[in-house]
Amino acid sequence: MAASEDRWPWRAAVVDLLQRDRLAQPDELGAVAAAAAAPLGLDVWVYLVDQEQRVLLPVPRPPAAPPPPLPVESTVAGQVFMTVRPRASTVDGRQRLWMPLLDGTERLGVLEFGLGDGGSADDPALLAGCDLFGQLVGHLVATKMPYGDALLQVRRQRRMSEASELLWRLQPPMTFVSERAVVSAVLEPCYEVGGDAFDYAANDGTLFFAIFDTAGHELRAGLGTAVVMSAIRAARRGGEGIAAMARAADRALERHLPELRFTTAVLAELDLDSGRLRYVNAGHPPPLLIRRGRVLRGLDGGKRLPLGLGEVGVGVEGRDEVAEELLERGDRLLLYTDGATEAVGRDGRVFGVEGLVELVERDTGELPAPETLRRLCHSALADYEGAPADDVTLLLVEWGRDAARRMLPLATPDPVSPGGEF
Repeated sequence: MAASEDRWPWRAAVVDLLQRDRLAQPDELGAVAAAAAAPLGLDVWVYLVDQEQRVLLPVPRPPAAPPPPLPVESTVAGQVFMTVRPRASTVDGRQRLWMPLLDGTERLGVLEFGLGDGGSADDPALLAGCDLFGQLVGHLVATKMPYGDALLQVRRQRRMSEASELLWRLQPPMTFVSERAVVSAVLEPCYEVGGDAFDYAANDGTLFFAIFDTAGHELRAGLGTAVVMSAIRAARRGGEGIAAMARAADRALERHLPELRFTTAVLAELDLDSGRLRYVNAGHPPPLLIRRGRVLRGLDGGKRLPLGLGEVGVGVEGRDEVAEELLERGDRLLLYTDGATEAVGRDGRVFGVEGLVELVERDTGELPAPETLRRLCHSALADYEGAPADDVTLLLVEWGRDAARRMLPLATPDPVSPGGEF
């Protein structure tokens, strides 16, 4: 072993992990991670959060018996997932270090490091090495997932509907973070999504984002949403603006699925330097503008007909109306589908926009956007009488650098070898 590896053995572990991963199938990733960390005296288990973000589920690594699932709300591992901060615990007399498992900033689950004799979770060098190792494992989980079913199956508690399989493959990652903005989303019921979906894309100094709700249920609604998203992406990648994207969706629905009624949507563009927001509302509930934890108002401009009901919207002189709003740094926008407001609560009353606003102001606070939405969605579902009759999709967009900082894990020492070499 080279002298630099003697002084900083994590280099060998990281190189070994990359080498093992090259030919590994998705179902072998848990064992690969454990094997790469074993020479350091560490016992590693990978946990992925389930589709509903309620429980952390171990990735199998035969022949070892997997540990039990861990609830997010009541365990040390769950605290690590929620806060994106490492924590230590002692189980059966052995110390364990829990690290967030991230793909960049998207929360995938947690990593459990069982420490060998003499290992201490207070050791800055150990913390830095586990952080670096965990970052790599998170990227490998994300890159391996499309190549097989094993990692997807770990996250699922039951079978998905055909519409859900279609739409989940079309969605971008649930969380996006840049220096100037954060986007996060949740969809419920995640195993039976019908026509709800979201989209976003960051290009140069502009963030595009959208939410969709196609009339109807099950696969027919999902097909309509898939056609709309494809048409809008093609128009966007062709350099067209949001009004032209909406008209492209009109034409696509009329041509390919004329029997479907319509899709409601909000399409928006945010200038990441100035905070200037431009948006079109195609028959959808108005987005809520949240400032300092309070709902300021709904954004009710940019109105046009739902997608699929004709190329010409309600705008002046035959043109679609594009509304504008100037955001303040730290502002949040909550986009939602009507399933979030039309459900009946346990007291028999319709939840309504007022009920959603109440939850927003109670549950948002200063939490990072993904955790805000997770709690908001679970709070809303807890107030329903049974399962919601319609899809519930929430999309939260936050502008400003403070939003991005809250998404980063706790800073750890610079993970380089004492000699300055990797």
